[in-house]
Amino acid sequence: MKLRDVTLDDQWLYERLRCDPVMMAELGGPQPKEGIPAKLREDVDAVERDVSWISVIETDEGTVAGSVCIWQHDEHGETISEAGWMVLPEFQGQGFGRDATAAILGRARADGRWGAIHAFPGVTNAPSNGICRSLGFTLVETAEFEYYGTTLRTNHWRLDPAGGADG
Repeated sequence: MKLRDVTLDDQWLYERLRCDPVMMAELGGPQPKEGIPAKLREDVDAVERDVSWISVIETDEGTVAGSVCIWQHDEHGETISEAGWMVLPEFQGQGFGRDATAAILGRARADGRWGAIHAFPGVTNAPSNGICRSLGFTLVETAEFEYYGTTLRTNHWRLDPAGGADG
């Protein structure tokens, strides 16, 4: 498994990840295809400015398997760093999500600028909650989380990449 920065050539991946009802079941449903080019351009720009890490997950053979990212945003008046990952259905259950998330957290640990990393998988998303648990995140709470205009019931996980799990 390897990671590379997202590029404008990855529109097809964004469409598969964000416009598919199955992929988006835990995230409030599919996003409209019309919005994908603007979101991709925004993400590529954020990577180029080095304000977000948005990576494409590739198999050792170079086949795209999904994406993983770390970015910052405002949450209840505080800037937090968040990690997120999505793996295409044909690659799920093979460790790509966990390995890619571990790799980007390792990069965050070495870089030192992100502080505590948060993750907000849906309460019923067993695979993503399992990734958080296996990578040493601490479960902070179950809470409501806003995602693209939809309120989701999520588990709020937190990890200090410099020191491991924390609360």
